[in-house]
Amino acid sequence: MSARRLRPRAAAWAVVGLAAATAPAWLPSPYHLHILIMAGIFAVLAQSLNLLLGYTGQLSLGHAAFFGLGAYTSALLTLRLGWPFWAALPAAAVVAGLAGGAIGRLAFRLRGAYFVLVTISFAGVIALVAQNWMELTNGPLGLPGVPPPELGPWSFRSKAAYYYLVLAAVALAWGVTARLVRSRIGRALVALRENEPLAESIGVDATRYLVLAAVVSATMAGVAGSLYAHYTRFVSPEVFLFTYTVTMVVMVVAGGKGTLSGPLVGALLFTALPEALREAVSWQWQMLAYGVILVLLVFFLPRGIVPTLAARLARARVPAPVADGAPGALLSEAGPAERPGRR
Repeated sequence: MSARRLRPRAAAWAVVGLAAATAPAWLPSPYHLHILIMAGIFAVLAQSLNLLLGYTGQLSLGHAAFFGLGAYTSALLTLRLGWPFWAALPAAAVVAGLAGGAIGRLAFRLRGAYFVLVTISFAGVIALVAQNWMELTNGPLGLPGVPPPELGPWSFRSKAAYYYLVLAAVALAWGVTARLVRSRIGRALVALRENEPLAESIGVDATRYLVLAAVVSATMAGVAGSLYAHYTRFVSPEVFLFTYTVTMVVMVVAGGKGTLSGPLVGALLFTALPEALREAVSWQWQMLAYGVILVLLVFFLPRGIVPTLAARLARARVPAPVADGAPGALLSEAGPAERPGRR
């Protein structure tokens, strides 16, 4: 890739990084900062689902289960055992990752609709446990009073401080995903997505790589769940709602599945869009407007926002070919003595 093509991309990333780093200073109110924090948590979630849906081609409709496991694990460890956030966060990631590995080993023996059914069933079972195990989870009453993170004398109780914590998590998730998909493992995952029998014929162990992707994906979802629990400071069985999984799928598909920046764009857009519609139209028309916008995006940008814009920018940078018979073509093909006006 030439330096000329790298400079605009580097400049764009520098602008995005500067805007993200200074967001608490220029956002007009704490409400807007709250939207950005939730967008960051959903960005981690969308990146975790994109690793499965975008790079392996496996649709998991039970991904909210790993999000909820991370939230409940972190909340229970801090409330019941007095663990600090910095110990509960990795514990939540480990629990979610182990669950992802177990479900992956079971579900990846199946394909297609059977895989989707297994993931949905797992989410339903976990939601029922959270709903009915009163002694552990407090049932539908939930777990209030989840403490905010603290680091020595510093507390992440304020929105500005928590924003930077979430921003670090988004950057870490992006870095892990980028490192993974650009490695030999990522090439194996894409090969399985494109043609699984052919990939297996050249020695790619399908079950091993797919389970690895499921573990990493579930671990990232557990981190998002922990961040959500300590931000909202309340966890209930609602974290297992199917709505969360649908929201993740919309973010990944609309942003651009199989890309690194697509889930980030989708998370920001579809976290801010409902809030913008709430201010722009009455509540009776909000869902209708949301659905119309989503249909228009899918119709006009079927590959997703990021891939479509990238393709259009690439076409704009390529000079148009000169048609045969045009004056430019005749001049370029003619010798010095044969050009018009030369004697």
